[in-house]
Amino acid sequence: MSRQDINRSGEMEVFVSVVERGGFSAAATARRMTPSAVSKLVARMEVRLGARLVNRSTRKLQLTPEGCAFYERSIAILADIAEAERQASSGEEASGRIRINTSGSFGNHVLAPLVPAFMALHPAVTLDISHTDRIVDLMEERADVAIRAGPLKNSSLIARKLGATGKRIVASPDYLKRHGEPRTLADLRSHCRIGFSYARAVEGWPMREDGETVTVPITPGVQVADGEAMRHLALSGAGLARLATFTVRADIDAGRLMTVMEEANPGDIEEFHALYMGQGGPLPARVRALLDFLAGHVRL
Repeated sequence: MSRQDINRSGEMEVFVSVVERGGFSAAATARRMTPSAVSKLVARMEVRLGARLVNRSTRKLQLTPEGCAFYERSIAILADIAEAERQASSGEEASGRIRINTSGSFGNHVLAPLVPAFMALHPAVTLDISHTDRIVDLMEERADVAIRAGPLKNSSLIARKLGATGKRIVASPDYLKRHGEPRTLADLRSHCRIGFSYARAVEGWPMREDGETVTVPITPGVQVADGEAMRHLALSGAGLARLATFTVRADIDAGRLMTVMEEANPGDIEEFHALYMGQGGPLPARVRALLDFLAGHVRL
C-alpha cells in the first residue's frame, strides 16, 4: 500500500478509540470492527512509524511514551479536521436542546445573565442547565458541555478557555462587627472559615506572609458542596469565605459583603473552561454556537 493510500485520520480515530476505551475489543465494538482487525491496524501503524505505541498484556493495555505522544497529537489533529470541515460547511442552523452542566456560582452569576442574548440569537435552541460543583462524566450525565474551573486533567475532552478570575476572602458586616476583622494569619486561624465538603486541588487558603505564599489549612465549622451555598452562608454571617471574584462582586459593591486580608491575597487565579466531547466527528451546530457565544461574551 502506498503512502497516499493510507487513511491516516481513520487510523488515528481507531487508535484514539483503543486508548480511550482501554483495549482492542471495546474499540472494535465502538468502531464496528473485529478485535483482530483493530489489533492488526495498530500493528501496521507501529511498523510504519517504527515505534511501539502500546504494550499488550492479558490484563490491560499500556501506552508507551511514543504512544502517549501520538495519542495527544492525534486528538489535536482530529479536532483540527473537524474544525476545518465545520468552516467549510454551508451554515447549518443551530437548533435543538443543549445540556449544560456547570457550578452554581458560574451558572447564577455569569451564565444566567447571558442566556437572554444567546436565545435571541438562536431561537431554535433550548437550554437544559444543571448545577453541581462536582466533576461529572459528560456521557453519563448526557451533557453536551460542562463548564469547570481549575487545572485540567488529561482526558478525551476538548477544552475551550472562557477566562480567569481572582479570589477574595469576604465576610458580612454583621459577622465582622461581632467577631472583629482579621488582620494577620494568626487572626485568620481564630475565625470560622467556611469550607468545601469535596476534595480540591489545594486543601486550604493560599496567603502571602513575609513575601512568601503559605497555605492556611481549613478546619471549618461549616462545610458546603458548592460555591453558591458558601456565598449565602457568608451573607448570613456564618463566617469567612474565599470565593471567586465574580461570585461576590455585586455583594461587595452593594456592601452586603466586605473583603478582608487583601494585603495577604497572593493574587492566584482560577481558569474556567468549557469542556466538550469532540473526537466523534464535527460538533452539532447548536453546541458550536454555544461555545462560540461563550468564548466571545463571558467576562470574569
